[in-house]
Amino acid sequence: MNARVPKKPGIADASRLSGPEKAAIVLLALGEDHADVWKQLDEDEVKEVSQAMAGLGTVTAGVVEDLLVEFVSGMSGSGAIMGSFEQTQRLLASIMPVDKVDALMEEIRGPAGRTMWDKLGNVNEAVLANYLKNEYPQTVAVVLSKIKSEHAARVLAALPEDFALECVTRMLRMEPVQREILDKIEQTLRTEFMSNLARTSKRDSHEMMADIFNAFDRQTEARFITALEERNREAAERIRALMFVFEDLSKLDPGGVQTLLRAVDKDSLGLALKGASDALREMFFSNMSERAAKIMREDMETMGPVRLRDVDQAQMAMVQVAKDLAAKGEIMLAGAGGDDELVY
Repeated sequence: MNARVPKKPGIADASRLSGPEKAAIVLLALGEDHADVWKQLDEDEVKEVSQAMAGLGTVTAGVVEDLLVEFVSGMSGSGAIMGSFEQTQRLLASIMPVDKVDALMEEIRGPAGRTMWDKLGNVNEAVLANYLKNEYPQTVAVVLSKIKSEHAARVLAALPEDFALECVTRMLRMEPVQREILDKIEQTLRTEFMSNLARTSKRDSHEMMADIFNAFDRQTEARFITALEERNREAAERIRALMFVFEDLSKLDPGGVQTLLRAVDKDSLGLALKGASDALREMFFSNMSERAAKIMREDMETMGPVRLRDVDQAQMAMVQVAKDLAAKGEIMLAGAGGDDELVY
């Protein structure tokens, strides 16, 4: 005689349900025609809701009605939905090709604005000038004529003077621009400038931690990196690769070194070089005049022993000056993780 399997009692009280159970009931009520909803859940969420769904048993009509009312009330009342770049990208990926999703997300992540010219108006003038200085003066004239006067003025001031004057001359005698030419300029800006700007604006958690680690003194940095390596070697290696440290200044070109030397405090420079490698120290000396290098060497010798903490602070300050110059487009910084040039 077969043993009878006890029937699981029906669920009659919505207040006792967990979040996954409530989600499972709502999804069951929506039916198979709403499979796209499942696509918006990550793997762990699918697993959790599926497990809850499999163990539900019978759910009374009253409970289903209560949950649907709760769901609709939550949507219309508190608007309890969390939007994010990741959620948006995942949703778009379910309805359009990956390459179109990537292009759209890059535009979304870029500067705010409904049109290309609105977006350009929200780009830092130094960043925009650094891009435009490599374009034809006529193209720059068109771009500057399409953005707000105040912003155009700041961009012109940030351009090399002779080039800026040539752009002004073109703007003075510029005739109405044909629609197809304007469209071509917009497309170039979108594909060559805005997409790169959006990509460089992305920051993941490792980049954020690399900036934090950059701000540590040497001993604290070593302690955290060592501890992190024991727990998560891959994360530690990614952070180390993304960090920009004082010794990475050795990758500056001669023009960049000279620009940096003009911007840093000479006392801080001597203190920073006290803790530098011989190769980096010589690189800076070789980009000074013979007299300036001689004076710097003498100043460093008269310092005598210095505290490591003071050296770290001087080096960190010098790295920050280099990053500020890079943000203005005056120098290029090479990342510690490879040969690719990065502008911070």
